[in-house]
Amino acid sequence: MKGHILVVDDEPVVLRSCERILRPEGYEVDTSSSAPQALKMLQEDAYDLVITDIKMPEMDGLEFMRRLRAQNPDINVVFITGYPSQESLKEALSLKIVDYLPKPFSPQLLKEVTERALEYKRKAAAPKPEVLDYTEETARALDEIIARYRGKPGSLIPVLQEAQELVGYLPPVVLRHIARGLNLPVAEVHGVVSFYSFFSMRPKGKHNIRVCLGTACYVKRAEEVLQKLKEHLKIDIDEVTPDRKFSLESVRCLGACGLAPVVVIDKDTHGSVDPVRAVDILKQYE
Repeated sequence: MKGHILVVDDEPVVLRSCERILRPEGYEVDTSSSAPQALKMLQEDAYDLVITDIKMPEMDGLEFMRRLRAQNPDINVVFITGYPSQESLKEALSLKIVDYLPKPFSPQLLKEVTERALEYKRKAAAPKPEVLDYTEETARALDEIIARYRGKPGSLIPVLQEAQELVGYLPPVVLRHIARGLNLPVAEVHGVVSFYSFFSMRPKGKHNIRVCLGTACYVKRAEEVLQKLKEHLKIDIDEVTPDRKFSLESVRCLGACGLAPVVVIDKDTHGSVDPVRAVDILKQYE
């Protein structure tokens, strides 16, 4: 068994979907349509991960997470929401969520988020940084970025944006540097990076490929497009080719549903991508 998961949502279709997608992947999945009932289940059994909706009638997801944290401070939590907001994000970060799922979510996204959340639990720590990208010169440049924003409201996101432009991505060593410089908990910095899809904690290639797996793209065979690119480049999602020429990502939405399925390479948007000819797009970048 890869992990014991509890899914909490008042929508039966969400519960059934999670069971149908995760059980064949080797996870043991229990479900509950009621937050109070879920709290009882958590007292009676051991779980590795809780996936919970934010908006529920008896008790909302944030209150559920507050009570959950009181009885189990260390369990990993992913929240589901159709309406992510700064307010719910701030509260969820304070409750130490590890990721979130937007409604509607694709099977691929659910599997990715679940695997990542359980990986955090297995490692019990952030992955080791690639020190190649973190030099004394980089550290000095980061200090200059932080100094420009320190003390200003909402400083974290612009600092992260400039840091990502500087380094190319946001490895754990950079997140710790920023947290220390802005006097913030590392968990809060990590949570913001995990929440927003335009931040990446993995290195990128010279040309970064993003494949949309949102609903509109998914139903038009976007997963087949992604598979063709993985096979051609011989890398998986969030990996970089050995020559660092290409990196590959899947994203939740690129805001171009009318062009589905969509692939974005650097700043170029390619719409109506044919899965059979997906790799032909790469020729102009090679």
